Amino acid sequence: MRNIFVTDCEGPISKNDNAFELADKLIPEGAALFTLLSKYDDVQADLIKRSGYRAGDTLKLIRPFMKAFGATNQLLERLSAEEVILVPGAKETLILMRNLMPSFIVSTSYEQYIQALCRLTDFPTSNVYCTKLNLDVFRIPSWEIEKLKSWASELAKLPPPTIPVGARSITDLEGQYQGIVRYLDEIFWSRMQEMAAGRIIRDVRPIGGAEKVEAVKDIIEKNSSEPRQVIYVGDSITDSASLRYVKERQGLAISFNGNEYAIREAEFAVLSENTLAISILGVAFNNGGKEAVRRLVSNWSYESVRKVCGEQLHALTEKVYRVKLPQVEAITETNKDRLTKESCDFRKRVRGAAVGCLG
Repeated sequence: MRNIFVTDCEGPISKNDNAFELADKLIPEGAALFTLLSKYDDVQADLIKRSGYRAGDTLKLIRPFMKAFGATNQLLERLSAEEVILVPGAKETLILMRNLMPSFIVSTSYEQYIQALCRLTDFPTSNVYCTKLNLDVFRIPSWEIEKLKSWASELAKLPPPTIPVGARSITDLEGQYQGIVRYLDEIFWSRMQEMAAGRIIRDVRPIGGAEKVEAVKDIIEKNSSEPRQVIYVGDSITDSASLRYVKERQGLAISFNGNEYAIREAEFAVLSENTLAISILGVAFNNGGKEAVRRLVSNWSYESVRKVCGEQLHALTEKVYRVKLPQVEAITETNKDRLTKESCDFRKRVRGAAVGCLG
């Protein structure tokens, strides 16, 4: 049985939020609209737990609006390839992990973006699970296009719901946010379902929370391995279920510049401007298993890294990083609140406030 490396894409490998950026380029006030839908996604997936709804379904909800404003497969491919921003060291880390063990990307991102990223990193697309998107197969009448454009303009002006710490149901939201959630429910799950545009939501399934877990299971089965031999690196609500799945089965669950959802389910937190920590933890895990990672993190220093990783990281650290070791900590009940705040703040600084605040 072999160790397996699995990582999310946007966050650990790239700084982009491709769907957010596409919405911003294609739709007037698209950034505001996407932010609203992203927070609505958090409410649906984590608070209401709507039947059949999965974390990451923002990528379903934004599609009818992109189609209304002229998005085509070719346009999405061009826009997605225009500005792929890799986390420093990401290409080198992916190459190192592939040399050590079977390595995979499991991402909610659209395939157009993932293909561009794979070209930049020389990562095989055969080792990627992502969201398939073919907008060209959908046709919507002109009156629906105008209605979708009107909704887009209206919704972009609404404030994104804020979820209080400890909230357990929609009644824990402020009154105005409860009203916004119910209005969005009416648009997406009632009115739009009676339109041709509703097919764009129903017929395309993002690789969200539950699908990412299924992807991890598929990877394990195809490689004749076990969950305890998996390293999973994630950063957001779409990774929370996979992080929990791996952690509960004694695998290595890592939050990389994660938000509150990732910190809640991961076992180790990384706060870093580069991928050095992913490389170090991956080598340590491959050399000595999870216990080796625990010992290393408990005594996080250059000397400990050299002892655990030997020469495997020497060339990489000399060539790419030449910086101090990033912050890496085991997540405990004692430090979880502190790490959540520090990681969320760091995430916004590294990826920008607009992207960093998305679920």
